[in-house]
Amino acid sequence: MKAENHSHKQAEPTKSELEILQVLWQHGPSTVRFVNDQLNEQKRVVQYTSTLKLMQIMVEKEMLNRDESSMKHVYSPALEEQKTKGFLLDRFVESMYNGSASSLLMQLLGNKKTSAKELQAIKDLLSKMENDKK
Repeated sequence: MKAENHSHKQAEPTKSELEILQVLWQHGPSTVRFVNDQLNEQKRVVQYTSTLKLMQIMVEKEMLNRDESSMKHVYSPALEEQKTKGFLLDRFVESMYNGSASSLLMQLLGNKKTSAKELQAIKDLLSKMENDKK
């Protein structure tokens, strides 16, 4: 019998799981009905039973917490938004840009018309990062 490894590694949500997490991060703890309604408004038509099943699986994967103290179960994210987005971004940059954040940034700025306000915010962030390193 193999000993189970209980090290807590970051779960990588699927596209559908990420959509559910986005609703919960934006709106806070919610019922399956609310999440399903949001997905139908924002994304695409999703059956209630499909959302319910996926959210139950996400509880098993420890991506969601379920509060069963009332008739309606309320779900909340077990994954932190910034930590999860940072993890997914790191994986993306590693796989698509050989780990080069500057290559990603160059392509992103080259592909999209960046407003003067956005460019100033980027410059401010870069200045702050440079000052923090001094």
